[in-house]
Formats: sequence, structure tokens, C-alpha cells
Amino acid sequence: MQNLATELTERKRLQLYRSRQTLESPQGVLVRIEGREYLSFCSNDYLGLANHPQLIEAFKQGADRFGVGSGAAHLVTGHSYAHQALEEDLAEFVGRPRALLFSTGYMANLGVISALTGRGDLVYEDRLNHASLIDAAQISNSRLVRYPHLDLARLTTKLAAQTRGQRLIASDGVFSMDGDCAPVAELAQVAEQADAWLLIDDAHGFGVLGRDGRGCCAEQIAASSNELILMATLGKACGTFGAFVAGSEDLVETLIQQARTFIYTTAPPPAVAWASRRALQLVREAQPLRDHLDKLIERFRIGAGQLSLPLLPSTTPIQPLLVGDSGEALRLSKALSEHGILVTAIRPPTVPAGTARLRITLSAQHTHEQVDRLLDSLQDLCGVSRNAAC
Repeated sequence: MQNLATELTERKRLQLYRSRQTLESPQGVLVRIEGREYLSFCSNDYLGLANHPQLIEAFKQGADRFGVGSGAAHLVTGHSYAHQALEEDLAEFVGRPRALLFSTGYMANLGVISALTGRGDLVYEDRLNHASLIDAAQISNSRLVRYPHLDLARLTTKLAAQTRGQRLIASDGVFSMDGDCAPVAELAQVAEQADAWLLIDDAHGFGVLGRDGRGCCAEQIAASSNELILMATLGKACGTFGAFVAGSEDLVETLIQQARTFIYTTAPPPAVAWASRRALQLVREAQPLRDHLDKLIERFRIGAGQLSLPLLPSTTPIQPLLVGDSGEALRLSKALSEHGILVTAIRPPTVPAGTARLRITLSAQHTHEQVDRLLDSLQDLCGVSRNAAC
């Protein structure tokens, strides 16, 4: 029998043990843990909507109108007017014929890939894709083929080496641990030439990037590109919960018939869907927030450059500070918490061995002064002055 205690001890020895922190406050740039207030730089609440008063009110209205639980799966009696209206709003927003709600992005990716591929088929994935995309390919019983990060030449070569079976290319839109963006337009060209599906997971771009926050695909792919499958989540920039898949009429109908993670699970609470409709309106109106966020990103990167901090090349709110060693990443994270600042240490297997990092994330609710406070703390911990190497 597997010795769980031994394995947990080994995980601690390797500095790979994970622990939870319990928030005593709403999500925000200032949070409370065990009675102490912290300045948080580790949330995916990129626009700061998670505790927005209009979303709270919309959630209450949704609960008053639809109750709390959905009570059943979508295909039984769990699909409410709130869900249907949100799906229509999302499809219109991203410029796709249809959209389909899932409980989480993880379930959405599993549902899409397992519905469209199976034994004898191939799924091609960027090596730094989110775990849900990798797991989806494995669960589907298709053959998983991984290509080096953003290396479309290698992807094209791998596609040319196998012409039998259904083929699907899957990629993060914004890579969640690196913060860089996939070349979606070029991926679409490769997919079209190879007669393959293209699935883009835009969980970290939706609401933040593109015109009106429509995501990384909005300005790279024409609305008529019916073979593009877009997945995005509502629990990050939108500040609520859930996910959706958008694409052609036939795609969505196929998912309704064949996506097991849609068919065999209880529908999300309709009140959440009702609040998400209001969140989508706020995202449309949030260009001033996105402009402010862009300025914060620029300020942080300039300051980090003056400290010679080893940031990965990202222009998104995800700003990874490469550390390398897992123990050192944990030490820096703990030291920052002693300064009253929360930044999560990310370690293998979430990232490749030897690339442990601090995953610094910025929110439109941060101020310039708060960004400077983070930079000053990093300066103190590195023991350098602003124009010296760390």
C-alpha cells in the first residue's frame, strides 16, 4: 500500500509542499489573513471586480430571482434563463455563433478535447500549456504531441509527420506561469494548412487584452474563422466564476451531445451566471481600468529593470520573477510576507525543474505607490540599490 506520510515528508524535503492560506476578507489588493492585512500581488482578479458592489448586487438579485442551487445538470432541469442569457451575451461579445457554459476552465478543456478526439487522433500542445489541456489530451485517449514553447516551426514539422486521424492544436492564449502570449493568428494559419482544430485557452487574456477586453483572439482572428475554438474563464478578470467555450453552431451542439464534463455535472448556480452578465458589461466599460493596468505593468517592469531583477518577457499582468531554486523561491515569498506583501512561490511540477519563480500579478486596483512598495521590498531583499544587479 502507498505510504502517503512518507511521500508527504519527501515533498517537504524537496521544498515542493503546498499549503493553503485562509482569507478572512473579500478578494482584493488588500486582504486579511489571521488578523493581519497584506498587500496582495498573487490574485488573478486582474480588473479588481471580484468584490465590485455592482456584482454583489447582481448576485443578490440573481439569488432572489432564481434561488441558490441549480438543482440538476443542464440537460435535465438545471439550465436556467440566467445561463441561457449569459451564453448569448458571451457569444455576442467574442463574435462567435454560439457559447456554452462550463463549471470551470478545467472542465471545459477536458470536455472539448475528449469530445472532439479519441483513440487514433492526435493533440498537439505547447510544452508550457496549462495542466488542464495536458490532462485533457491524456484522458481523451488521443496521442499527445508536445512542441517547444512557441516554436511553430517544430509544430509544423510534427504535424507533417502524421496525417492520419483527427488533429487538434491546443495552446494557452496567455501562458499562466510565464505571462507571454501565443501567436494566435499564426497558429490559426498552421491549423488551417494542416486541416486541424485550434483550441485557444484564453483564461488569462479574457477581460484584459484586446478591444473591450475581448481577449487575445479578438484582434488576431476573423469572426468568420469557424474552426477556432475559444475557451475562457469568468473567475479571473470578470470577477465571478465559471467558464465558457465559444465556436460554431455545430461545435456547441456537439459539445452538448458529447462533452462529458458538461453532460454529467450539476449546472453552476444561476445567480452566478446572472452576476456574470453584469460583469461582462463592466468589462466592456473597463478600458480606463485596462489603461491603468498597462501603466502599472510598465512601471513595475521599469523598476524591476533598474534592479536587474530577472523578469520573464511579459507585457501582461502576470510578471514572473525567475528564481530557479524552489527553496530560494519559498524563502523570498516568506520574506515578502514578513514585509506585509503576498507573492506566491511557484515550483515544479507547475513549472519545469530549475525554473521556480515568484508569480507576481498586478490588478487594476493597485496604485502606483503599492507597486513602488513591492519594488522597494524586492530591493531590500536583494540587498541592492536601484541601478545595481540583484
